[in-house]
Amino acid sequence: MAFIVPPPRSSPDAGPGRAGPGPVTPGPAALARWYEQRLGWATEGRAPVRLLTGIRFDVLELPAEAGHALLRRPVRTGPVLLSGGRVGLLVAAGGADELPGLLDWLEWGPIALDLTAVGAGGRITAPSPRGGAGSPGAAVWLRPPEPRQVPGPTLPTLAGFGSSGGDAPDLVRLVDAAATECHRVRLWRARAGLRKGSPADQPLAFS
Repeated sequence: MAFIVPPPRSSPDAGPGRAGPGPVTPGPAALARWYEQRLGWATEGRAPVRLLTGIRFDVLELPAEAGHALLRRPVRTGPVLLSGGRVGLLVAAGGADELPGLLDWLEWGPIALDLTAVGAGGRITAPSPRGGAGSPGAAVWLRPPEPRQVPGPTLPTLAGFGSSGGDAPDLVRLVDAAATECHRVRLWRARAGLRKGSPADQPLAFS
């Protein structure tokens, strides 16, 4: 007697375009709709879909090596993505404007860190909601965002400020940890350049 296995049914919580197990890349329209309806985030464009910063969140960007090292530290973060060799840390809207002052206050200001921010008026490529490896260079979530129905603050903000409240991850601690890992990567690259005798990398050790 032959047994017929029915096809898997889609889960109401699955990402767009998902009908069962296995990697599925959602279409641009479904991807944009997922971010707009599930998270309440503004999107733009269709190839690729972009998320607008400065409205619901800002993004701190750092080299992938530094970002992966940061995720191994016991520091609270919000959602984290990887795109084009850069790790993006989502923080509360307005965090991008706070970055230069925080770096100065934490005494990182004089050092040329590869730590930048995308704030009001910026855009980032929308990762697939399900994460995973994806195609080379594609944006993916390392720590995906929670649906907006989930209560509680999730985006790092300055303690005591912003709408996220005092229980949100601390932006100061996050920036300090990110700067530390960026500096370590900077020194590692400088030493690697010196070992290889590359003049282009040598100024990093003395700037």
